[in-house]
Amino acid sequence: MKPSLYDLGMRLGKRALDPRREALVAPASGRVLELGIGTGLNLPCYSTSSARVVGVDPDPAMLKLAHRRAAASATRVGLVVGSGEALPFGHGVFDQVVACLVLCSVASPAQTLAEVHRVLKPGGQLRFFEHVRSENGAWAGLQDLVAPAWGVLVGGCHPNRTTVEAIERGGFTVDSIERFPLGPYPTRPMVLGIARRPT
Repeated sequence: MKPSLYDLGMRLGKRALDPRREALVAPASGRVLELGIGTGLNLPCYSTSSARVVGVDPDPAMLKLAHRRAAASATRVGLVVGSGEALPFGHGVFDQVVACLVLCSVASPAQTLAEVHRVLKPGGQLRFFEHVRSENGAWAGLQDLVAPAWGVLVGGCHPNRTTVEAIERGGFTVDSIERFPLGPYPTRPMVLGIARRPT
């Protein structure tokens, strides 16, 4: 997806999404990895005094816009080209990882979460805000039906992923989770949560 179209789509949901972005990243502290940072829309939400942010994204065109937002941010930000399935970082180097509307589009959620687990320190947090498969059977069936076409239209997005369960299968303990009836159909509901790599 073109960065300009991505930003436009996010702006359309700004009123609903921005408070959740703030809740997701404002408390982040220490050395933070933002997975799939895209165009850097979360950067204004970080606390300037408590986080050192490294953003990773596979799309250099997205990172070009993110660089502009990073330059305007008071938070220390570094940007790296890379994929979630092969993060270019050592073991246990991050205090927290942020995943915001990204686990729907990675090629392999299991491999990406294994990499997140690897780069997090023991006891480190995975802070996530994602849309997930509906708990309503009929609606989940419709998400399954439209998933192939939706993925082509929206940059590989899968509206029907069971992301919370994937996080748990990845070896994380989910400490808190909130569900919201947000998002354009078929990308609802959304969840905001914190998971932890056990010590």
